[in-house]
Amino acid sequence: MPQDAVDYLVIGAGPAGLQLAALLYRAGRDYRVVEAGEAAGTFFTRFPRHRTLISSNKRYTGSDDPEYNLRMDWNSLLSDDPELLFTRYSERYFPPADQMVRYLNDYAARLGLNIRYGTRIAGITRGGDAFTVTDSEGNVTTARRVVIATGVSKPYVPTIPGVELAELYTDVTVDPQDFVNQRVLILGKGNSAFETADNLVETAAVIHVAGPHSLKLAWKTHFVGHLRAVNNNFLDTYQLKSQNAILDGTVRSIERVDGRYRVRFAFARVDEFVKELWYDRVIVATGFRLDTAIFDDSTRPRLVHNDRFAELSPVYESVNVPDLWFAGTLSQQRDFKKSTSGFIHGFRYAVRALFHALQERYEGVPWPARALPAEPEALTDAVVARVNRSSGLWQQFGVLGDVLAVEPDGVRYLEEVPVEHPRSSAAPTTSW
Repeated sequence: MPQDAVDYLVIGAGPAGLQLAALLYRAGRDYRVVEAGEAAGTFFTRFPRHRTLISSNKRYTGSDDPEYNLRMDWNSLLSDDPELLFTRYSERYFPPADQMVRYLNDYAARLGLNIRYGTRIAGITRGGDAFTVTDSEGNVTTARRVVIATGVSKPYVPTIPGVELAELYTDVTVDPQDFVNQRVLILGKGNSAFETADNLVETAAVIHVAGPHSLKLAWKTHFVGHLRAVNNNFLDTYQLKSQNAILDGTVRSIERVDGRYRVRFAFARVDEFVKELWYDRVIVATGFRLDTAIFDDSTRPRLVHNDRFAELSPVYESVNVPDLWFAGTLSQQRDFKKSTSGFIHGFRYAVRALFHALQERYEGVPWPARALPAEPEALTDAVVARVNRSSGLWQQFGVLGDVLAVEPDGVRYLEEVPVEHPRSSAAPTTSW
């Protein structure tokens, strides 16, 4: 029999879970956060493996406007407490990951958030209008709404014959001395792959970084998730002929032969010419995915993007499981590899939008709005002021937008609404 019940159960006490909890707490809602680890931000105790964040920490902007300064602050969560800014925790532009752990735990403690640590969820089922959530100790909680804020916690491993013989970025040793004079193949062309390659430049004999697509540089594509300059020192060693290389193509198979790896590689630029390459180590650094092990048939979300993410509505609800919501980096399904929902400086605003959607749907609270006179000058001034100052619109370009709802007695100005929400069938008619 159920032992406990809440209206909102948030799974995961990382940045997104804490951000949503802070909003629910301030609104006086019945909520709880459950976290498998013994503290908040457990993910950052392990990742990135080489312990340097790639989210910029710009302390000095020349402005004393808190809203404007958030445009340049990629690590802080939203709150009314000026002490709860990440810029107060580190002077480094690319700060150490351990500082993020300290910041998140201070955020949770200072705001008095309701978090149950050491609670690993084993299963989520659904019956009637409530979810039944069971943890690994057999404790049961019923929840009317469940929000998954666990992040992409499992490695994404491509389907390659023999890939199970390789080592994973999540587990491989980070000690360069373990790679002395070895030939190393790293699968993947993202930040985790290049972070790993940079770490091995001084000790490995040969390093190949391989993937099916051409390398995408963040400074060129303007997508923060592509390869960042802080991780691309390896490119120098390739371009200046220092025994390292970047390979465009696909791995056909991986075999273990006499203690080494035989890799059949099809090169993309030479009509898929297949060549056998030999390595001492093969490391898979091809990204992460949602862990779906906790869902049964009644709660399993429909997946997209090679089954890495749940498919979501414009306000981050599962498209096939009502009342199951997703927060944080999992919300990037809506703007996959386009905007900033995969990162704190983007999803802190997506979480706030999710909160307003919860308020609309379940609490009868309209999306926050302010009244404006239906006069061109007043409307123009309001829009220009927001464009010049807003951090949410700046960071969540193409994802969130302001809405001017024209009514007989004036105009209501709604801020940071998911751009597809007003057009969706789920948008309440009373708000627009």
